[in-house]
Amino acid sequence: MTKMHRQSLVAYGQPLCETVVDCPTPRGSEVLVRIERCGVCHSDLHMQDGYFSLGGDKKLDVSAGRTLPFTLGHEIAGVIDSKGEDAGGAEVGDRVAVYPWIGDGVCPACLCGEENLCANPRHLGIAVDGGYATHVLVPHPRYLLDYAPLSPDFAGPLMCSGLTAYAALKRLANRPERGPVLLIGLGGVGMMGLAIARALFRTPPIVADIDADKRNTALAAGATLAYDPSDPQARKDVMKATGGLLAICDFVGSDKSLQFATGLLGRGGKVVVTGLLGGNFSIAAALFGIKAMTIEGTLTGTLAEARELLDLVRAKNIAPIPTRERPLAQAQAALDDLRAGRVVGRTVLTA
Repeated sequence: MTKMHRQSLVAYGQPLCETVVDCPTPRGSEVLVRIERCGVCHSDLHMQDGYFSLGGDKKLDVSAGRTLPFTLGHEIAGVIDSKGEDAGGAEVGDRVAVYPWIGDGVCPACLCGEENLCANPRHLGIAVDGGYATHVLVPHPRYLLDYAPLSPDFAGPLMCSGLTAYAALKRLANRPERGPVLLIGLGGVGMMGLAIARALFRTPPIVADIDADKRNTALAAGATLAYDPSDPQARKDVMKATGGLLAICDFVGSDKSLQFATGLLGRGGKVVVTGLLGGNFSIAAALFGIKAMTIEGTLTGTLAEARELLDLVRAKNIAPIPTRERPLAQAQAALDDLRAGRVVGRTVLTA
């Protein structure tokens, strides 16, 4: 029997280790995908730690209910290796991106097409074994998306960083028609957001990040202005340049990033938060009414939005963000570099 090699979480807060098991045999509607690429996402760091920071000493424990060893990774592109007898439409040899935000199919969110918000999720790399491996088992062919003519390096990260950015930008509604969008945080999601925003909106976005290299990369990729939010002058400079913003995406999700964002909003403005860095944010309640402001969170995106995104990338010929390939055996080193802020764009693991 074919063996499946994995870089596995064997203890929370500890380095990944290689584990080897028999490849699963797909049954019914299941499909076995041989993984070609898997993106390394910042949320993988939280999963490895076993918690999200809620500010101060408070933590959201995400270690319960998960059997170790466990395989992280949810930005997957690969080739169909085998399929169950009921997996109609899946053809062995097809190259596919894997939509990882799989639900139970019966809760109200799933019945509305929002499996990413499922109450009992089966999200790959989060609730069930994911893509830091040579193979992954997918429960149904509907989660497998044709990504041609894109590269697997690009297609895998589109299923999380790209999809998260796209879903966030959609939630800004018509506000980008009235001025530039500000993108805070230029990691993988932020850089995807920059590329997608340039395709979606008439006015190119402005950006903010504490890392000068990332700001320069964003300017080279089409951002019109770039700011360092840690600079005390930055807020005044943004206000002088824009008069106040109506549309902001916070791809960091910290107390500092939200304070920076909300301080820049004009009346009727909206901040969409996707980042999970953590912390504790507070704001005067009266400002919601006085400024007619909105702060909204979003969690990845729907299967329909994943299909929309692939169509948009193809139609607008959106260029990939900077990407570095690393072998699967270097998964822990890739996580270490991401944690230390040494990654510009995205790292993808090659099985």
